[in-house]
Amino acid sequence: MQMTIDDRIDGDRAVLTVSGEVDVYTAPTLREHILTAISDGASTVVVDLSSVAFMDSTGLGVLVGALKRLRQQDGNLHVVCDSEPVLKIFRVTGLMDVFGVVASLDEVPDPR
Repeated sequence: MQMTIDDRIDGDRAVLTVSGEVDVYTAPTLREHILTAISDGASTVVVDLSSVAFMDSTGLGVLVGALKRLRQQDGNLHVVCDSEPVLKIFRVTGLMDVFGVVASLDEVPDPR
């Protein structure tokens, strides 16, 4: 399966809506979109995984790397996810609280 990413900029916040599968083949594209958002000035990146059916450790690694980069620049990365198979990865790895995973875009904290 393929992955698609819809990018939206809202002030200094980038929202990336991902659908499909995030795996070893598609994760580099996700990394590229996140890095582009950061280089374009986004200090907060929201990755919406609500339409992602599967994510492997490579995808998780991309998110961890992006979070680290953003925090070094006093920014943050938030994850939106309500897909049980993907949520399981965050639970098993203990990263639910690290990313502050929420179920909808409305629950993402406002950085202002």
